[in-house]
Amino acid sequence: MTTTEAPGRTVGTRRAPRRSWTLRSRLVLAMVAVTAVVSLTVGGISVLVLDRFLVGRLDDQLVAAVERSSVGRDGPPGRGGGRGPGGDGFGFLLQPGQAEGTLGAEVRDGEVTLAAVLDETGGPQQLDQESAAGLGEVSAEAGPSTVDLPVGRYRVLAVTTDDGATLVTGLPLKEVSDTSWSLLLITVSATAAGCLVVVVVAGGAVVRRALGPLRELTGTATRVRGLDLTTGAGALGERVPARIADTPDEVGEVASALNLMLDHVEDALSERHRSETRVRRFVADASHELRTPLASIRGYAELVRRRPEPLPADVATALGRVESEARRMGGLVEDLLLLARLDAGRPVETETVDLVPVLLAALADAHAAGPGHRWVLDLAGDEPVLVTGDEARLHQVVVNLLANARVHTPPGSRVELGLAAASGEAVVTVADDGPGVPDELREHLFERFTRGDGSRSRTAGSTGLGLSIVAAITEAHGGTVACPPVPYGATFVVRLPLAAELEGPEGADGPAAA
Repeated sequence: MTTTEAPGRTVGTRRAPRRSWTLRSRLVLAMVAVTAVVSLTVGGISVLVLDRFLVGRLDDQLVAAVERSSVGRDGPPGRGGGRGPGGDGFGFLLQPGQAEGTLGAEVRDGEVTLAAVLDETGGPQQLDQESAAGLGEVSAEAGPSTVDLPVGRYRVLAVTTDDGATLVTGLPLKEVSDTSWSLLLITVSATAAGCLVVVVVAGGAVVRRALGPLRELTGTATRVRGLDLTTGAGALGERVPARIADTPDEVGEVASALNLMLDHVEDALSERHRSETRVRRFVADASHELRTPLASIRGYAELVRRRPEPLPADVATALGRVESEARRMGGLVEDLLLLARLDAGRPVETETVDLVPVLLAALADAHAAGPGHRWVLDLAGDEPVLVTGDEARLHQVVVNLLANARVHTPPGSRVELGLAAASGEAVVTVADDGPGVPDELREHLFERFTRGDGSRSRTAGSTGLGLSIVAAITEAHGGTVACPPVPYGATFVVRLPLAAELEGPEGADGPAAA
């Protein structure tokens, strides 16, 4: 959570954006995912094509092996061939050119009568009925097919002999499977290495370079966000460099749009500043011009009262109202003139002021104005509390806070005025046990013409400028004012830098004082 505060007022609380994957991370991750999918797809297709090719070549070898087996089935006895008494029946398997692992079997009426596999010595290793049971289902019309036997996977081809038997010849698929799995392993390994190393490193560098202009846009926006736009003529002075804004790509379009937006914002701020300057000048001039006729009204009213003959009752009442309203309007004019001068940046006096006599004088005035309240002074010690500023204005700050407590609390309420020095600051507090400040009003408490009673009653004596004057004078002295929530009543806290903090270690004539 980030909070932006101005002295004496709460601007608002803005939730910081939730941190997530950065754009660069998402782009690199997308590149890795796409590269992995493409690589695995190409690798899978390559494995399938290679497997088909190797199986086709094995089928060609199988056809040749079947031809040799067919020729050697009725070969002469003594070489293991023939079907006579002197032969063992494996002549079809022992023909020249048959490779190691070649399978041969004779099937009659669905039963395997002979089955053997050539071992590494070139001799037949006879298979039992259980191991050769799957060969009985091989059909001569099916062409080359694949069967799974306990001794391994074979590519087999069957032919029918002249005597009605079925001669089955097979070649092992182990080399084909090993080659396909090796290619698949190489593809997966190369994909993993390429994605995790090459794409992450190289792709990250490319993306980082491509997103470099966006970082400059972010830097410009961040610097603009750090500018104080509440005062001054609204000159931003921050723009995205032309080398980025003039590029024809999307980043250049965003940069150009941002520069245009900053131009519009600067123009709007400048116009607002000119308008506010005219309004302040008007208020100051009007307030200054109104002081003379108000003084004349009060003077003529006083002159009428000095006549020797008594005034009629209704005339005296009307004259009293004229004087009262003239004083009230005079106070409003003086407040407006003071705010206009402070808004114009007119510097305050910079003399050393002891706040203890200021608080004593303000409390005496408050006691005279509100004898029905209980006024309490709480000083942290007997030492003076020195600040640098304008004594008359600081006195007005305390007087306004005490008047605010008097006006908005019933008679008999307790109002405590406190003064303490802590952490290089003078802390002035005004606390009462009255009805307190509504939560909906607290946010706008120090704005001008904010009224606690929600009315325009003249009998309350409030112009709605007292607390705004407190905030303006306090800010002009480098301090803050706040109204923190309390369990009951209302508490106002004014913090001002101590004189030693402003003067610095070199004294009042040093650079810090300047």
